[in-house]
Amino acid sequence: MQTRNKVLDDISQLMTNAMGVAQGAKTEAETAMSSLVDRWLADRDFVTREEFDAVRAMVQKAREENVALKARLDAMEAK
Repeated sequence: MQTRNKVLDDISQLMTNAMGVAQGAKTEAETAMSSLVDRWLADRDFVTREEFDAVRAMVQKAREENVALKARLDAMEAK
């Protein structure tokens, strides 16, 4: 009976070690994929959300100023 418990203990230990190795491989794969995506995005000329929002606000302000200037110009031409 003692040998059977030893075999089961060995199998249990082997499975525990295999799960640890699998977990380590998963973590390493996730890190590698994240790094790959970060490098790919860095190679592209993408802008950050903050930069996009800043430019969008500037464009909106410029449009509003253009509308106001056009209205003033139309009023001056009407005189």
